Amino acid sequence: MNATGVPEDGLPGPVPEVVPQEGIGVPDPLQRLWTPHRMAYIKAETRPADAESAGCPFCRVVDLPDDQGLIVARGKLVYAVLNLYPYNPGHMMVLPYRHVADYTELTAEETVELAEFTQRTMRAVRLVSAPHGFNIGMNQGQVAGAGIAGHLHQHVVPRWGGDANFMPVVGHTKVLPQLLGETRALLADSWQQVD
Repeated sequence: MNATGVPEDGLPGPVPEVVPQEGIGVPDPLQRLWTPHRMAYIKAETRPADAESAGCPFCRVVDLPDDQGLIVARGKLVYAVLNLYPYNPGHMMVLPYRHVADYTELTAEETVELAEFTQRTMRAVRLVSAPHGFNIGMNQGQVAGAGIAGHLHQHVVPRWGGDANFMPVVGHTKVLPQLLGETRALLADSWQQVD
C-alpha cells in the first residue's frame, strides 16, 4: 500500500466486512455515499411556491456576486449560470433576467440572445472539458419536469461516453469531480476565450 492507502497494484482491496448494526434493519455489503446537502433539493425547500412567487432563486441569484451565485456570464437580456444540482460536471443553464415561465413569452430579442448564449455555453464547456456531446432543452411546466416552472431556463448538459455508469443508474447518485466554485471559475475564464 502507498501513502494514500491505495494498494500498489491499483486494484481495489477486499470488500470490507459487514458490521451488523443492531435494531436498524438487515445489514448488507453496500457502502454508502452520503449527500445530505441534496435534501434541500429533494424537499423543494428552495423552489418558489408558485409561478408568481417573489422567492424565485433565478431572480435572486442575479443580485449576488457572480462567484456566489455561480453565474458564468451576464448578457443584456439573459445570463448563464451553473446548475446548483448538476446532472453532470459543467451542467449550465441559460435564463432570461425577466421572470417568464413559457418560451412563447420571450421577446424576439430575448430569444436571439438565449440562443447565442446557448451556443457560447457549449463552446466554453468544450474548451474546459471536451465533452462528447450535449443534452440541451427546456422543461416547460411542472408536469414536464421543470423544477422551477415559473422562470424559464434552458439546460445545457455536457455528456461523455460512459457517463451513465452504475452510480446514477443504481445508486441514484451523481459523483462530481470538482467543486462548483472551481467549475464556475474555469467556465467564466473560458467564456472570455470563445464567441
